[in-house]
Amino acid sequence: MLMACFAGNLADVILGFDTHEPYMVSLLVGGNKGFDKVVWEVAEQNGGEKPSITLKYHSHDGEEGYPGDVTIIATYTLASSTSLRLDMEAVPENKPTPINLAQHTYWNLAGHNSGTVLEHLVQIWASHITPVDQNSIPTGEIMAIKDTVFDFTLEKKIGRSIHEVSGLGYDHNYVLDSGEEKLGLKHAAKVKDPSSSRVLDLWTDAPGMQFYTANYVNGVVGKGGSVYVKHSGLCLETQGFPNAINQPNFLPIVVQPGEKYKHSMLVEFSVE
Repeated sequence: MLMACFAGNLADVILGFDTHEPYMVSLLVGGNKGFDKVVWEVAEQNGGEKPSITLKYHSHDGEEGYPGDVTIIATYTLASSTSLRLDMEAVPENKPTPINLAQHTYWNLAGHNSGTVLEHLVQIWASHITPVDQNSIPTGEIMAIKDTVFDFTLEKKIGRSIHEVSGLGYDHNYVLDSGEEKLGLKHAAKVKDPSSSRVLDLWTDAPGMQFYTANYVNGVVGKGGSVYVKHSGLCLETQGFPNAINQPNFLPIVVQPGEKYKHSMLVEFSVE
């Protein structure tokens, strides 16, 4: 749960469940049983002005078909009263291993139980995407998106063009441009909810970001009995390019034993 409070208006802006059990069986990512379906160890907790929690998981050789033993660490830090930072690390111990971690929060800045995000305004600092085939797998092409339905280089309402996207909605990897930086992270996306004036800014050091509009959410019962419908949230998943293991022109994602995979993202809240 993440509560956003501006001008005295408090709201939970993340879709989710009241207990951990539903997370173990829904929103499949990363294999038959991805890292989102396992219980991680709490490795460290810190209080103070910037409280944090560090979670740890050990993936054994052959798990989900991936080679090598890998230790993964994810640290969530409340960097300020209006910002949340996630730092991810992974180290293969004995075999070269493809590693591409992503964080899959469903955001709705109007409140998790407020309906769809089609009125949200989005800006993405990317002028290309990696288009997909009929199975939603990137083909290896890097496609310019100027003046297409995928173009969010200027602020645009999600609902304006979503009906023109083949399939059920947006579910595409954006190739992030180099631009404004903060703390070594580049500005990836900005989301605004006109009804509450809440704004989310996302910063990352990842090369790509999956923009997803909850196309397959349909009648999911969540927090407090709320029913989440299609397009009731949006995801901004910073990442390496999907299918990079099969596309030699994509940035490589195989990490050698002893090397360290690193990936950070920062979410900031404000009002406009």
